[in-house]
Amino acid sequence: MTRNDPTGEAPGPGGLAAELAGLAADAPPDLLDRIAARRVHVPGPLPGPPPGLQVAFTDHGVAYLRAGMDEREFAAAFRARFGRPLLPAAAPPAGLVPALRTGRLGGLRLDLRGLSEFEAAVLRAAAQIPRGQIRPYAWVARRAGRPRAVRAVGSALGRNPVPLLIPCHRVTRSDGTLGDYVFGAGAKERLLRAEDVDVDEVTDLARRGVRLVGSDTTGIVCYPTCADARRITPGHRRGFGDLAAAEAAGYRPCLHCRPGDPRPA
Repeated sequence: MTRNDPTGEAPGPGGLAAELAGLAADAPPDLLDRIAARRVHVPGPLPGPPPGLQVAFTDHGVAYLRAGMDEREFAAAFRARFGRPLLPAAAPPAGLVPALRTGRLGGLRLDLRGLSEFEAAVLRAAAQIPRGQIRPYAWVARRAGRPRAVRAVGSALGRNPVPLLIPCHRVTRSDGTLGDYVFGAGAKERLLRAEDVDVDEVTDLARRGVRLVGSDTTGIVCYPTCADARRITPGHRRGFGDLAAAEAAGYRPCLHCRPGDPRPA
């Protein structure tokens, strides 16, 4: 028995077509937007970032940012990672260009779905580093709640889907050197200089084994690029190789840059 034929006989070809037509429904008008993301070239030039930036965004926010690819390569990289097609957009999402110019998100939303819990924690920690300052991988690992996972932090930052917006260029190696970057070491240095980081001083301190600097007037020790550290006059500036050495000398950690802070972000 069928729904339309109480005799139990199978419907003929015409009846079957009618039944199938009755099951058909129009696709929701926003289905394409749910499936596909949008792609846009970021207008330049911008201070620091490499040329040729492309951004993919969804209705949840900016999902992917890369440079140095043509449109086909960018679309292929996005689809390989996220499993979604890309369509061209008429304009970048509101707030994107100001965020790239200032290094601050403002109201710009990010779509970070698909990250592991650890990757998300690493990116949350990196996002807390202020413009014009840097932190070592070990600091990010502590803030992410995995203090021994320093190498894994480097891998997670290397997979950052939205560099520049989540500023992984502000994370350096634990020996004080600048380290690698998704857009290359040269781009990392340019970005930091554009944010008024004294890269030459950072390099010199790393060469001398100085990881922290303290003020002998306040007894507080900071990361060298901390805003408080920059106010220490040369005559009152003291360098330390690590927090243990500073604490042994009677210094306490800065409450702003938090060297050695074990609390997760």
